[in-house]
Amino acid sequence: MLTIFSTPKPFRGHIGIIQRNAVASWKLLHPEVEVILFGADEGAAEICVELGLRYHPELDVREDGTKALGPLFSRAQQIARHDLMCYVNCDIILLQDFRRALELVSGS
Repeated sequence: MLTIFSTPKPFRGHIGIIQRNAVASWKLLHPEVEVILFGADEGAAEICVELGLRYHPELDVREDGTKALGPLFSRAQQIARHDLMCYVNCDIILLQDFRRALELVSGS
C-alpha cells in the first residue's frame, strides 16, 4: 500500500487540532497505510501512540532551526514498510479520492 511521512509543528492550540485531524485522516485511507512522523516536537509522541503511527524523534535541524528535509527523506526510505511513499505536510487532510488516485496510478 503506502507509507506517508512528515514532520509536524508542535501539537498545541489551533495548529495542533489541524495537524491531529490531518494525520488521523491519513490512517483512515486504508488499514495498510503506514504513517511515520519525524521530529521531537511537542505532542508528536503522544499523537503517534494515540493514533498508532510510527514515531522517530531523530531529525536533523540546521543552525537556523529549520528542519533538514533531505536526511528525513533518506531515513524514511530506509525504514518504510512500503515502496510507494508520499511526503505530506501535517496540515493536509487526505480523503478517499486520494487513495483511489493512488490505486489508479500504481495499477493496484
